[in-house]
Amino acid sequence: MTSPPSDSRLSRRLGTGDAVAVGLGAMIGTGVFVAWSPAASAAGPWLLAGLAVAAFVAFCNATSTAQLAAVHPRAGGAYHYGVARLGRSWGALAGYAFVLGKSASCATAALAVGAYLWPSQAVPVALVAVVVVTAVNLAGVTKTARVGAVLVALVVAVLAVVVGAGLGGAGVASDWSAGSSGGLFGVLGSAAVLFYAFAGYARIATLGEEVRDPSAVPRAVVISLASVLVLYAVVGVTVLLVLGSSEVASSSQPLRDVADAAGAGWLSPVVAVAAAVAALGALLSLQAGVGRTAFAMASSGDLPGWLAAVHPRRKVPHRAELASAVVTVLFVLIGDLATTLGASAFAVLVYYAIANAASWRLAPSERRWPRWLSAVGLVSCLLLAVSLPWRTVLVGAAGLLVVMAVRWALLRRG
Repeated sequence: MTSPPSDSRLSRRLGTGDAVAVGLGAMIGTGVFVAWSPAASAAGPWLLAGLAVAAFVAFCNATSTAQLAAVHPRAGGAYHYGVARLGRSWGALAGYAFVLGKSASCATAALAVGAYLWPSQAVPVALVAVVVVTAVNLAGVTKTARVGAVLVALVVAVLAVVVGAGLGGAGVASDWSAGSSGGLFGVLGSAAVLFYAFAGYARIATLGEEVRDPSAVPRAVVISLASVLVLYAVVGVTVLLVLGSSEVASSSQPLRDVADAAGAGWLSPVVAVAAAVAALGALLSLQAGVGRTAFAMASSGDLPGWLAAVHPRRKVPHRAELASAVVTVLFVLIGDLATTLGASAFAVLVYYAIANAASWRLAPSERRWPRWLSAVGLVSCLLLAVSLPWRTVLVGAAGLLVVMAVRWALLRRG
């Protein structure tokens, strides 16, 4: 048995199961409760085709991320991979895309907790959620993984009950396939939404310095992605068959509507609480990932060096975690995150595009999957990115260009 790497400043405490729990917590968030409406608006009855495209793109990205994580078991994910394989500027672009995109996602998850638990006081509840999650993350990475596993188990149990009640009580709607389709472009738009909803497997890679055996990272990525894709497929089929594409497109809470259609009104508050729990689990995992990426970037000089500090006892990047919490709080207080959220979807696709490009540069002896998957993943990410609304693309691209320009100016002065 080989000994684990000893070059990590963080503590290698996570096993395969812990890493899977982190990935599941990142992917089973509010998306499984709310993504179906915009996806159906784009693709109509071809909603499941959009899910299939999203699944294929996710598989390509996951294989690239997994094999890179095995070769480069470092915190920071695609930031580190980009630096190592493509050059520092590409790595910095991936890191900034991740930090900016996922910081907005953290705020959204926090606001979702408040919206489901206490709608009239969504912002104060969101702020409390950020404080609680930050405390858990600062307690150590094993606490993050274990709390995340409990939250995921609760959400999956509720989803199973909703699926059973929907298919058993409501049956199949006679007009489930009715509704207008946006054609191929609509399917791609649907795929972009659904991909963003469960694109959390990279969170495992961002914790690369805290997994005991780096070879467990590829296994954890594949296991968590496969599990979530099955879950999304089952829930998507249920929503589409019970409600029909037109009703799904117009619904703000499709899973609650499935419960109502089945005559199980008692499930409505349970679904609301489960959505809040899912958002809390996503926030827990997201914030941990943002903190680790900020830590890696600070260690390399692409963010202020004081963020690279490691807690002497808990072995977590405590300053980076606290900074991530502060940024999340600022986004929460902004309130209207519609534009920022769209831009974050664009940023996440840029992040994965760079991961695929880095994977393309791996030597044959470093590969676990065919090289063509990296190329398909790269092209697919770019295609999904440009299929987003044009305002989203412009805002996202402009934001990343501004950050990179500031970085270039500071490096020139230094």
